[in-house]
Amino acid sequence: MIMSWDSGACAGGTGGNLIRRAARRVLHWRFRLFQQHRHNRLVLEHVAGRLILVLPQVMNPTVFGTGEFLASELNERLVPPGSKVLDMGTGSGVGAVFAAQWAGHVVAVDINPTTVRCARINALLNQVEGRVDVREGDLFDPVQNEQFDVVLFNPPFFEGEPGDDMERALWSTDIAERFAAGLPARLLTGGYALLVLSTEGVAGRFLEALRMQGMALDVVATRGWMAETLTVYRAAQTGRQAG
Repeated sequence: MIMSWDSGACAGGTGGNLIRRAARRVLHWRFRLFQQHRHNRLVLEHVAGRLILVLPQVMNPTVFGTGEFLASELNERLVPPGSKVLDMGTGSGVGAVFAAQWAGHVVAVDINPTTVRCARINALLNQVEGRVDVREGDLFDPVQNEQFDVVLFNPPFFEGEPGDDMERALWSTDIAERFAAGLPARLLTGGYALLVLSTEGVAGRFLEALRMQGMALDVVATRGWMAETLTVYRAAQTGRQAG
């Protein structure tokens, strides 16, 4: 089901803000106490029927649920057969692996060299290496002269300065504005971005930055996750949205 984005959906009263702050602390300590060890060793995860190898210091797509959610929502309607796809901030490469089921070619990009290695391994593991090209670089830098039908993005949606390469997957100070500014030039006619955001992050900042660039926003899917809500948004150039 596709729904138009309502800016009021990201707003909340004082009570809602208190609940979100408390939930954020719970999620933080849940990660520190029960999940952080999974970032310090090699882990093999099952994601929607596929095996995904996660190297140490690579964000696990199942820990916060965003990578798993975005990948599991992909289908031949959202990734048209034969299309050209960019998986921005690929991490473990889970988005690229799933998109390659339908896409003719996938370019996966990440600034962290460890995640680049991890994504290449997972392309091999899932036998899609012939359709997945993994590159190291910041945002659109590795694809400056290319355009895509679909851009996938599971961004760092917490505001703050990352302390190391792995934390780049969670925290940033300007990623929303830089992504939105660079997106239109990287889209083919009729192309769009699919990005997953959380009520626990600065979703409103991403959506406003995209809107300021003339992008139309639709909700593709939502999922409750712990005390937060994850949402996959589609951002298309105004007047060029896919059906």
